[in-house]
Amino acid sequence: MELLAFGHAGAKVLVFPTRQGRFFDYENWGLVDAVRKPLEDGRLRLYCVDGVDSESLYCRTAPPPARVERHRQFEAYVLNEVIPLMKAENGMPTLVAHGCSIGAYHAVTLALRHPGLFHKIVGLSGRYDLTRSVGPFEDLFSGHYDQDVYFITPNHFVPNLEDAGLLTALRNTEITLAVGADDPFHESNRRLSEALAGKGIGHQFAVWPGEAHRARFWREMVPQYL
Repeated sequence: MELLAFGHAGAKVLVFPTRQGRFFDYENWGLVDAVRKPLEDGRLRLYCVDGVDSESLYCRTAPPPARVERHRQFEAYVLNEVIPLMKAENGMPTLVAHGCSIGAYHAVTLALRHPGLFHKIVGLSGRYDLTRSVGPFEDLFSGHYDQDVYFITPNHFVPNLEDAGLLTALRNTEITLAVGADDPFHESNRRLSEALAGKGIGHQFAVWPGEAHRARFWREMVPQYL
């Protein structure tokens, strides 16, 4: 797996690509330049990872359980290879999960599934329930639903969190969800915000005018929230 790193010190930011995107998209879309100052000042260090969405969530030729299993293998790669690399390279303890669009899903889901691992979560224009069809966006599991799907769906598992230790860890995590008012996934963000609030997990829920689901909007969001 390939990745790109930017900056030399500071908070470590794990950046996931958008739907079926690549590790170089974040740079190519001007998002690295959008945080050039904190990168140069040693306040941020970005690690832009590649993805396997075409082999997992968006692989229509594979049965849904196989898609979920491939997604879980990707999560294991991030947990067991990428994050140890980030920690070995940089002594700063702060770890941030971040992404745009389906990258926000990856970032938010990973961080919520592993409370206490990340200090900050920034999800921009994310979709947090892949089982619901929304406009032209299909249910990514083709109607299949089981425990494995449940545990990778934030809008399903967050409302049922009860463990005091997990909730305390999440309450100590800085969480930002930003989405456009007309984004097809606005409702998904609102539901997750309500679920977090219902568990006493403080967070910022920012609604931008219009759809705001494009790189030009993310270039404005990233300096503000990251």
